[in-house]
Amino acid sequence: MSKIGKMPVTIPKGVTVNVKDGEIEVSGPNGKLVQELHSDISVKVENDAVVVTRATDQKLHRSLHGLTRALIQNMVTGVSEGFKMELEMIGVGYRAEMKGKLLELSLGFSHPILVRAPDELKLEVLPKENKIIVSGADKQLVGQTAAQIRSFRPPEPYKGKGVRYVGEYVRRKAGKAAGK
Repeated sequence: MSKIGKMPVTIPKGVTVNVKDGEIEVSGPNGKLVQELHSDISVKVENDAVVVTRATDQKLHRSLHGLTRALIQNMVTGVSEGFKMELEMIGVGYRAEMKGKLLELSLGFSHPILVRAPDELKLEVLPKENKIIVSGADKQLVGQTAAQIRSFRPPEPYKGKGVRYVGEYVRRKAGKAAGK
């Protein structure tokens, strides 16, 4: 048995889980998420917990077992607590500003970069700390949006300037003059 797949997913108060027609729907205070299920993986709601089982011990079914359970756990966590990623901008003149639903980034280019956040997400800018906070119920969408913002100016190894995740370690390189 899969170590992750055999553990049941507990459903907190205020969260409802419905399984029907090959998909699972989880709704709670932070929204509603829907995920398609593989036909060989069965999901049941029993005693305030979601139990995932697989058809056989084939390699594909073993991998889908743990994956499905992890996706359901992320959905339950997302609609009850939510997910959040923080980005920090390091560099002279690097700043961000919200203009309605658009995030305007000044990252040292000749033009500002405009990012439209998906409706399911919330973008927040802390100008004093030079931070951007991406939050929402869908873990994949939060991570994808944060990675897209980081990709406009990833941290460079010489001075460390750029957009990075809070707590991300950037390996620093010595410059050309250090070889003497």
